[in-house]
Amino acid sequence: MSQIVVAGALISGATLLVAQRQRPPELAGLWELPGGKVAPGETEPDALVRELREELGVDVVVGDRLGPDVPVGESLILRGYLVAHTGGALHPHDHRALRWVSVDELASLDWVPADRAWLPELSKRLGR
Repeated sequence: MSQIVVAGALISGATLLVAQRQRPPELAGLWELPGGKVAPGETEPDALVRELREELGVDVVVGDRLGPDVPVGESLILRGYLVAHTGGALHPHDHRALRWVSVDELASLDWVPADRAWLPELSKRLGR
């Protein structure tokens, strides 16, 4: 059975929050939408709320799905959601850095390969 990994697209005005990975070594330095694995018995929205609280120190409300499911390797399914910031101050607890990017910067970022699948949808959501 596949492990679901959820990722949150936090959009503020015309910018998107992206996070720079610290690990594993093959992904360190690459940019991604923050998130993490869904634990047994947890819903996808609950997992995303928990992961973003742990990784970024913020509270969010999970909204609509973002783009298609993205298979990663043999056993992971990456699933994106739009999220709205409802409280807390952003801090990179689990990442090298956080950054707000505009639609014009999306394509030039050095993305984690799987997250590239969402770039067309993210561009639309940011106004292109």
